Amino acid sequence: MMLTQIIRKFNLLILTLFVLSILSFLLVYLFPGDPLVNLTGLENLSPEAHQKLAEIHGFDHSYFYQYWLYLTNLLEGEWGFSFSSGNPLWREIMQTLPASMELSAYALLFSLLIGVPFGFIAGFQHYKLSDYSLLTASVVGYSIPVFWLSLILILVFSLQLGWFPLSGRLSLLYDIPHQTGFIFIDIFLSDVEFKNDAAKSAVQHLILPTLSLTIVTASIIFRLTRRSVIDVMSSQYIQTAYTRGLSGLQVVMRHGVRNALLPIIPLFGMQFAVLLTNAMIVEVIFSWPGIGNWLIQAIFQRDYPAIRAGMLAVSTLVIILTVCTDLLANLINPALSGDRRAQI
Repeated sequence: MMLTQIIRKFNLLILTLFVLSILSFLLVYLFPGDPLVNLTGLENLSPEAHQKLAEIHGFDHSYFYQYWLYLTNLLEGEWGFSFSSGNPLWREIMQTLPASMELSAYALLFSLLIGVPFGFIAGFQHYKLSDYSLLTASVVGYSIPVFWLSLILILVFSLQLGWFPLSGRLSLLYDIPHQTGFIFIDIFLSDVEFKNDAAKSAVQHLILPTLSLTIVTASIIFRLTRRSVIDVMSSQYIQTAYTRGLSGLQVVMRHGVRNALLPIIPLFGMQFAVLLTNAMIVEVIFSWPGIGNWLIQAIFQRDYPAIRAGMLAVSTLVIILTVCTDLLANLINPALSGDRRAQI
């Protein structure tokens, strides 16, 4: 049964990535202008040079051949070059993606630490004053636009109070060589002096962007957890557990917590997609050197190869994380793949 689930999820992953690669391939034709110019950035070519360039990139063949050539280049790591920097896109993505993953991972971690416990508190105390208070706070947190929240945090804690840096990922006083792209790992692996001060600077730069993402994401996770707890605690098997003489604490710890968490584990993985979307906005506001900021700059500069490669990389990451989270939930509780019946 487990092997069947793994094979099914793997097939779903391959099929989804295949469709995603087709959409990524078609982007060069959906962008305004000549597809060959969009792909190469070369304009005002002579007819001979245009024909030669078309032959190199397969534009003189069918769409199927062009897609096969594009897919082959992807698998070989030849993603093209950025118009603005001239660097290989694979290198650009590897330099910016870890920063976005690090920011999103910390935001998701703190969102879980805040949203899940308060969701359980509200669920166990549903329709009481504490539940209404927490629910109101979550509605406010979910309703605030992430860009407005980021600007407010900058205005208050950076400009007014001066507690945290305004932008960036690390103070200019510290020159940390790029090794993994994850700032704390790079600081640990570097040979620079004052590593503790550099790590402190990295934490200070991380707080406001993480807080901007955490408030919105924690509100969503809180509402998901609360709804799941209410559904579980009002189910028939919980009532049966009470009739067997179990105390309220025993019912909650043995049956309430576990059965309330299992259905929402796949939803946590889906929140990573929303988190990355909000992270793109936060990265621009805080000048965070992540792939979201890099993509926005590519859009402004009409760097079409960078846009296509960046969207493909981000979408692939989201799909892989979503499928893996769903598979993990099914491995923990096989009932989720069937009727999702809760048992005592």
